[in-house]
Amino acid sequence: MTESHHDVLIIGGGAAGLALALEIADHRPVTLLQPSPDARGASRWAQGGIAAVLAPSDDVEAHVADTLVAGDGLCDEAAVRFTVDQGPAAIEWLLSLGVPFTPDPDPNAGYPYHLTQEGGHGARRIIHADDATGRAVIETLESHVGAHPDIRLRHDLSAIELIADTAGHCRGARCLDEAGNLHALMARDTVLATGGASGLYRHTTSPHPASGEGMMMAAELGAELMNLEFQQFHPTCLYDPEGAPFLISEAVRGEGGYLLGGDGQRFMPDIDPRAELAPRDIVARAIDGEMQRSGMDHVWLDIRHLGEEAIRHHFPTIHAHCASRGLDIARSPIPVVPAAHYSCGGVSTDLTGATTVPRLYAIGEVACTGLHGANRMASNSLLECLAFARGCARRLAEETAESGALLVERTPGTRPVSRELIAELREAMRGVMSAKVAIVRHDAGLDEAAGTLAGLSERLAPHLAEAAPDADAASLWHALRLARLTVACARARRESRGLHHNPDCPLHADATPTPSRIHLNALQTP
Repeated sequence: MTESHHDVLIIGGGAAGLALALEIADHRPVTLLQPSPDARGASRWAQGGIAAVLAPSDDVEAHVADTLVAGDGLCDEAAVRFTVDQGPAAIEWLLSLGVPFTPDPDPNAGYPYHLTQEGGHGARRIIHADDATGRAVIETLESHVGAHPDIRLRHDLSAIELIADTAGHCRGARCLDEAGNLHALMARDTVLATGGASGLYRHTTSPHPASGEGMMMAAELGAELMNLEFQQFHPTCLYDPEGAPFLISEAVRGEGGYLLGGDGQRFMPDIDPRAELAPRDIVARAIDGEMQRSGMDHVWLDIRHLGEEAIRHHFPTIHAHCASRGLDIARSPIPVVPAAHYSCGGVSTDLTGATTVPRLYAIGEVACTGLHGANRMASNSLLECLAFARGCARRLAEETAESGALLVERTPGTRPVSRELIAELREAMRGVMSAKVAIVRHDAGLDEAAGTLAGLSERLAPHLAEAAPDADAASLWHALRLARLTVACARARRESRGLHHNPDCPLHADATPTPSRIHLNALQTP
């Protein structure tokens, strides 16, 4: 095993990791792990945009209020205000870097860039780059990261666990290269920007979803996890059983798209006065209910009434992608289905990204800041990446002390883990999570999921005892334990709130709910 020493180590190359690297690199040298183009995380696939108070007719209090409503009583208002307050400055920073946001051609517009509206927002405050905002942001950030002399970008290493010392501080990460060789990257400060846990489920909106690996690496060092039961399902993923996942942006509904049931009629106006622009938890449950009522595998999202010119103008990426699959969305409605999209829970942090483990930080979807509460409002996620990357950078610029404790040693085994076993167990995990711990949960299903996941862990554990370092095996082990902790949080919440809907306890249990907090020691062996 080779050993190298680093100042700030950032694990994850999506929007949060890239933004942090740029913000801190003028003060401290950075090593950024982005193992492959697929490791850009969910940020690259974000279509809708970034929520921020930009129009003269909008205001911070309105954005805060909308976020609190969407979070269904579980948001941390301080985190909400911290994030919303930084929105305009974060957008100005991206503009200064050259992100090609879509201009507003109306000379009378109050803001020079086009703003759209999405579910839960009471105003047009979503700035976007056509319908491929994530890609535009990531590519712009990557170009600046690649040019910065004090950022070392590593594509050849994948982190499999964090390094602890005997004082309980994080001291870096153990990583594997493409040949399977182990590397210890020692660091003064380590930041997780590894994404969420949508990969625990079978159907997701991302082709390469994370499975909570970063969350569990932090938990192994004793970090507190929070609100794991709140997994968001995006209401509208393209339904194509034979094709790769593809998200149909919420902006499609924001610009006037209608959801149609099996009878060809709209169903959202009868469920919520906000209709198709209700928060995502409400729309996803409504679609799930309509699918069960009709017996269909999907519903329809119809934008034909907008006209082909408007569709091509606002949604060129979606139009082209659907056309590549034989679907002309200007003439036919889009078949859509909910899919796992965003983890509102994660590693508990403060407003600087600090976790409960000294020298360990978490930003982006891997973190639980309190912003989203029980349900993330559309386009607040990229805003959170930017706001907390900047807050974390300010904290890291002030850090000086370093732990002098001894490292906790680890002796790896030498035996490989069967590829077939890993694939079998991962598919079984995703199957039970999708069937029992998805949009609607029941007590009996959660109990069944707990038993099944424990059994899967028991099957894998003996193989890990003597296993050689293995990225796939480590990822599965992290995922299985996080799935079990997610089920434990869901079983413990005896109410329905936001993204956690259990008909066996359908009402809010308390007017002042508390977050769910859990540690790895909540699991019995294995």
